Amino acid sequence: MSFKNDYSHTIHACYVAYITQAIAANYVPLLFITFQHTYSVSLAQISILIAVTFIIQMFVDVISTSFVDKIGRRVCVVAAHLMAAAGFIMLGTLPDLFNSPFYGILTACFFYSIGSGLIEVLVSPLVESCPTDHKASAMALLHSFFSWGTVLVVLLSTLFFNIFGIGNWRILTMLWAVLPLVTAFFFTQVPINSSDETVGGGMAALFRHKIIWPLILMMIAGGASEVAMSQWASAFAESGLHVSKTMGDLMGPCMFAILMGIGRTFYSGLVKRFDLVRYMIICAAFCVITYLTAALSHNSVVALAGCAATGFCVGVFWPGTYSYAARIIPTGGTAMFGILAFAGDIGCTVGPGLVGAVSGAFDNNLKFGLLSAVIYPLIMIAAAGFIMIITKKGADTVKKDAK
Repeated sequence: MSFKNDYSHTIHACYVAYITQAIAANYVPLLFITFQHTYSVSLAQISILIAVTFIIQMFVDVISTSFVDKIGRRVCVVAAHLMAAAGFIMLGTLPDLFNSPFYGILTACFFYSIGSGLIEVLVSPLVESCPTDHKASAMALLHSFFSWGTVLVVLLSTLFFNIFGIGNWRILTMLWAVLPLVTAFFFTQVPINSSDETVGGGMAALFRHKIIWPLILMMIAGGASEVAMSQWASAFAESGLHVSKTMGDLMGPCMFAILMGIGRTFYSGLVKRFDLVRYMIICAAFCVITYLTAALSHNSVVALAGCAATGFCVGVFWPGTYSYAARIIPTGGTAMFGILAFAGDIGCTVGPGLVGAVSGAFDNNLKFGLLSAVIYPLIMIAAAGFIMIITKKGADTVKKDAK
């Protein structure tokens, strides 16, 4: 089979790339307790692993804007998958080879986080550069694969551990490394458009676009709205709603991921008939309602439903902002996607941080923490509304000039 001239294969490769990113984001947290028992890794060291993952990805978001277009997108996306695969292989081997297993885990984290960060920056502009129709639809479907990948990683890993035992986690880690290796080869074969068009004047010119600032705010609010709930849903279900951990995991973060994937897939089919920014504002309004439902309901079933439904509401925020940015600033290039990815990662860091800080101030009551997170979808509404206003003014000016 020849891939050389069929850009549908490029889009499919990007879909699979997001599953690799889902492995990088969600597999290691399943092993935190195992690392504690097997290698005596402390909670403080686990916190370092989490922080390093986010810091490396944000660092890659920023520096990638200076080299991706010079080196070439194909080289970079293949390297990203090889780095991710190397990180997974190291995770299954290095902890037993280092005198301090934690440093083996940290080294592995360093490599797969670089790969994950590059994938985040690269795959969206790759999809946007494909000469296909309905790119907003493809973008929404692309980001749904992170959600489906999350569900896949959690369910398959749980199944493997139940059948073969948690002690065989190293074997599963090696098996997960196969996917990025295969995807790296796939990217050597598919057609990839070079980024011929970039903003004249570089980054300074990009920041002079007044539309970029509300887009950055939308990415921060979107990342915060998503991760504030997904990171705290399980703990909220267990401590705040007093349900079992298994039920909390299934009805909290797992259902959140499923509904987020459904939301992104749903919009990929709806995009032809509905204005993107207006749809994002509607979803943000419903997100306010779901956060309030989760935080204020005294019924655990209703509160869990609010947690899960938030996944559907936030599903369009990240891919929708990417897609709209590509449409309104078509010469943004990889630099624009790197800036937006960096902003999204800031939101992913700040979002759950606020929930934790507010909860701590109210005697570790997560209801107050989730209530404070309502600010994020409200910011999304304000930023998206501002974009609608200034784009409408621009369109009205063009109409007047034409007359």
